[in-house]
Amino acid sequence: MNDDAPSADDYSALIVAIARRRDRDAFGTLFRAFAPRVKAWMMRRGANATAAEEMAQETMLLVWQKAALYDPARAGASTWIFTIARNQRIDAVRRERHPSTLLDDPAQEPEPPPQADRIMSLAERQQRVRSALHTLPAEQAEVIRKAFFEEKVHADIEKELGIPLGTVKSRLRLAMNRLRSVLGDV
Repeated sequence: MNDDAPSADDYSALIVAIARRRDRDAFGTLFRAFAPRVKAWMMRRGANATAAEEMAQETMLLVWQKAALYDPARAGASTWIFTIARNQRIDAVRRERHPSTLLDDPAQEPEPPPQADRIMSLAERQQRVRSALHTLPAEQAEVIRKAFFEEKVHADIEKELGIPLGTVKSRLRLAMNRLRSVLGDV
């Protein structure tokens, strides 16, 4: 640093001048000294040049806005400014991880309401399946209800009904074959 460059105490005095008098000249000096350093720091942490420039400007804007919060007894000017910069970077990373544009993701969009003809077709199909279930022997219908409507695994059906696992599978196979023949293309 040359003899004309401001010292750490000078930078602290500049922030105090901004806080007390909204001193634009003091801010200009501070901006010229720190904006390039903040931008370089942002780029070293992975930001591209454009993002680093924006975050450096946002950092310096916060320095202007929060100058009254600066306490020279607690931190030097450089430490205070780079703490603001670090927080800006953390916020930027969070925005990258959780962008508000997630709603534009097709997987996040709600399903369109079903068409009236589709609703009618599904209702008709459900009625045909219910009617077909009534054609099954009671023990086969019971196994189908537990497996498909109650979503139980075969081992749970075995335990609940007190029948061997092979019998559960056999009843399911027989019931499915019978339903296929009764329902055809459903």
